[in-house]
Amino acid sequence: MAVLPPQLVRIPIAHRGLHGPGVPENSLAAAKAAIEAGYAIEVDIQPAADGVPMVFHDYDLARLAGDEAFIADIDPDDLARMRLLDTDHAIPTLASLLRLVDGQVPLLIEIKDQDGRLGPQFGDVHRHVADQLKSYEGPVAVMSFNPHVVKAFHDLAPQIPVGITTCGFAAEDWPALDDETRARLADIDDFADIGASFISHDKTDLTNPRVDALKAQGVPVLCWTVQSHQEEAAARMIADNVTFEGYRPAV
Repeated sequence: MAVLPPQLVRIPIAHRGLHGPGVPENSLAAAKAAIEAGYAIEVDIQPAADGVPMVFHDYDLARLAGDEAFIADIDPDDLARMRLLDTDHAIPTLASLLRLVDGQVPLLIEIKDQDGRLGPQFGDVHRHVADQLKSYEGPVAVMSFNPHVVKAFHDLAPQIPVGITTCGFAAEDWPALDDETRARLADIDDFADIGASFISHDKTDLTNPRVDALKAQGVPVLCWTVQSHQEEAAARMIADNVTFEGYRPAV
């Protein structure tokens, strides 16, 4: 089992890159800003129509590109012509991000769930991500809320460390999940069976006994998304590292 690169335990992780006014989240500009500041970078992956991994968080394009369509229905060439948040910045492919980062800082890649219920019908975007990471030489790790995705990626690319993005899975936040599934996910029951070597956990649920148990076993605990120095200080009482936005932690 591949272990989380020590840089991703040591260097604060910029959530969707170091974004802000004029620099959209998950853009190459946000990645470049993080590199220049010396931060690790967390990005999200959604598939385009042909499965090409795009660096994008949402399932639809409304919030970030002003289009009601779903990103998975749009051809990559059409996506390349769209712009993020009324800027000149395009929706990047994972390939373009990897070329830019090129091992300069650590990279944490979250593959967004395509099943809808964190189940086994998640498509093949993980295969495309694994293919593109085969020749990538920098410190990198891959994670997902969906443990089925984590296991499938791990089976394809066991040399790359994988983890689970986790939280308390409150019913109001996850209405598509039944009680049994929410309980299993909140207890991180799949961890030992899917090749995971770390978790990235919700900052508001770090007192979860399962988080404490994993940490006691030496499992690295990252957390999301910290938004101030005060929140960081509180999170680091439990978490080994933070994913942050809206302020700049010490490097």
